[in-house]
Amino acid sequence: MFPGLDPKKMQAVMKQMGISQQDIDASRVTIEKTNGDKIIIENPSVTKIKMQGQETFQVVGSIREETGEVGISEDDIATVMKKTGCTEKQARKTLEKTGDLAEAILELSE
Repeated sequence: MFPGLDPKKMQAVMKQMGISQQDIDASRVTIEKTNGDKIIIENPSVTKIKMQGQETFQVVGSIREETGEVGISEDDIATVMKKTGCTEKQARKTLEKTGDLAEAILELSE
């Protein structure tokens, strides 16, 4: 950041300015987006920076993205409909909600 300034002096200057920095030991960082997608950062280097009453996080690592779509097969929908007597729409909605065939059947059987 400032060439020629040793790390101890840098820490002292940051402290005088009211800035503190803390490394956080983490194995993975997950960011859940509002649309259901996820950003997963593997083997991250995480630093928490506190400045003027605000806390910010700096995260560096290998990024992987996952979509929030739940894979629902037509066979699962048919099975739920057969076991519970519900409509296709109810079966699909419950499978999307639970993400599990057995859970969907149990929920619709109650």
